[in-house]
Amino acid sequence: MKPLSGKVALVAGATRGAGRGIATELGAAGATVYVTGRTTRTQRSEYNRPETIEETAELVTKAGGTGIAIQVDHLDPDQVQALIARIEKEQGRLDILVNDVWGGEHLIEWNVPVWEHSLEGGFRMLRLAVDTHIITSHFALPLLIRSGNGLVVEITDGTAEYNDQNYRLSLFYDLAKASAIRMARSLAHELAPHHCTAVAVTPGWMRSEIMLDHFGVKEENWRDAAEQEPHFVISETPRYIGRAVAALAGDPQVARWNGQSVSSGELAKVYGFYDLDGSQPDFFRYAVEVQEAGKPANASGYR
Repeated sequence: MKPLSGKVALVAGATRGAGRGIATELGAAGATVYVTGRTTRTQRSEYNRPETIEETAELVTKAGGTGIAIQVDHLDPDQVQALIARIEKEQGRLDILVNDVWGGEHLIEWNVPVWEHSLEGGFRMLRLAVDTHIITSHFALPLLIRSGNGLVVEITDGTAEYNDQNYRLSLFYDLAKASAIRMARSLAHELAPHHCTAVAVTPGWMRSEIMLDHFGVKEENWRDAAEQEPHFVISETPRYIGRAVAALAGDPQVARWNGQSVSSGELAKVYGFYDLDGSQPDFFRYAVEVQEAGKPANASGYR
């Protein structure tokens, strides 16, 4: 079954991580997916990572959709405007917008107070996390509104409830991820008269390419990382949040989520999807009840 057959999606920031997982699962559901990012097979961003937007587009097509890779710097309004003009010319519509642009991992100074944190790095982080999403929405939403039931997904880290109660280990990072949640809420208000929906979605502890490299493991032996960080037992693949977004996009009653912030684990319970290993990780419940409660790492009952 291809519930998103005929639908057109833009995953902004789909080179790796959550964006790649989301694009792939939208493709598996039959969508045409435009995947954007700065790293191509001939040019790398300052990340200097090997993953490319062409690889993501190929994964989309292999999964059953149509993947189209376009190099875009979402801080450049002219590039974003040209992107949307191309989607309009080629498809005549846009049904799903996923704002996943991030790019701040190498800029975060964890547990460093603002008076010691690099201002240049901190403000760059905010530009990448906030300005990119606003610029993309500015140009993309007029086309999305035409669909009459479009969906905007703001990818963040943490739900509103969790972030309100927890310091996210950096003032700049805290602001970056809270901003995506507030953007979803604001967009929900602005899109409601046009019968479109905006929702913020967070993964749990995601086994992105960067995270796996951090622990020196591959997806095939990811559990070995628990020797360094026992609570990694609750982690999930990027495809899990991909299935969460695909489930939202295929829900005729998706408007019930308008303005809310939800996690992959929460949505898995509602829609009945699973991660690639057949489990349903519920990271944020685990984080509160086990990790932050000082209990030994044990994912039993949480995945």
